[in-house]
Amino acid sequence: MADNKRALPALALGAISPLFLVQNAQAGAELSAGVWWVYQYVDKSDFGGPNSAFDADLDRETGGNFADPAFILYADDDGGYGPWRFSAEARIGRGSFTDVNNNSSGDTFAMHKAWIGYEFNDHTLLKVGKSQVPFGWKTGNFWPGDGLQGGYGDQMDVGFKLSGDAGDFHYDAAYYHQDDWGEDSTDTLDDNGHWGTSDSYRKLKTGVLNLDWRFLEGHTMGASVQYGRMQDLTADTASGRKADGEHVAYDLHYLYQRGPWSFKYRFVDARRDFGGLDAFLASDAAPADEEVKTQRHVAEVMYQNRNWAYYLDGGVASTDTRNNDAGDVQFYAPGIRYKYGPGWLYLEYLWSDGDIDANGDVYEGNFNAAYVAFDFYF
Repeated sequence: MADNKRALPALALGAISPLFLVQNAQAGAELSAGVWWVYQYVDKSDFGGPNSAFDADLDRETGGNFADPAFILYADDDGGYGPWRFSAEARIGRGSFTDVNNNSSGDTFAMHKAWIGYEFNDHTLLKVGKSQVPFGWKTGNFWPGDGLQGGYGDQMDVGFKLSGDAGDFHYDAAYYHQDDWGEDSTDTLDDNGHWGTSDSYRKLKTGVLNLDWRFLEGHTMGASVQYGRMQDLTADTASGRKADGEHVAYDLHYLYQRGPWSFKYRFVDARRDFGGLDAFLASDAAPADEEVKTQRHVAEVMYQNRNWAYYLDGGVASTDTRNNDAGDVQFYAPGIRYKYGPGWLYLEYLWSDGDIDANGDVYEGNFNAAYVAFDFYF
């Protein structure tokens, strides 16, 4: 899960022959693959039960479990196609971090990203396809540190993104037509479960602007904004699947990097207006009010020493949604990462007393768990 992994074209596995790999390697493509899985031990959970993956009583009986295996295929260009660029990543297995009920494949196979780009010059790149939404920053851990960023963390949406640098400034301007492939998928893999479901609503027609300013050596300040529509997927007819909902979010962030130390902070103010999504608002999945309003403060501090990294993620979120009486919720996620050569080992713990639901609102619920993640790239 580290950021320097490489990626693959969106091809069915059966279509990837040795001849294809050799031809494309010679043509300027860098191809690789990897595996990962996670050991998890749930220490405390309000989400127990005999069929729950988060049953603390069961883990105390069994000693936890090894779960979420995935095989990942990657491809990137190596500069051999002139100004053209590409990058893609496909995942297969339960560890793809995809929801089979809400993704475009209906299975544990999913495309985390797949984009084609054109480089106008050394500082300006246009991407078309599924790419990282330029909104705030990503965490440096395996995943527990995403915490209360839910919906605005590791977003991967489908559309167009123009990125560039001008002196001490970096900018992104993007339009994302939808949040995943297909007409009703709401699954962005790592940051899924926060933008509806395939039978409730989805995000679409979203514009995003991001600006980062490196105002001193090691210090960067930035701001991001996104605005778009939401479509009703609850209605039985095409005419009832209106895109009358609106969502808007603002992000202010600060990053520090000096020697082995790094620090990140972000504040997110988000609003979703479900007015006009009549079928959804009449369903059991509807939010407490048609207008959902939340604020989140999230931070990460990290110290790196050779192949080791020690980090702590944490945050707090609050809701201003009418009829939602949830109080402020918090999370902490300390961890250690070790690069042993071809991959990483992560030892992490998650403590939380609440989270973000599929409508982007805050809910209370205790959950504590320990994770050991293993990955290997070749």
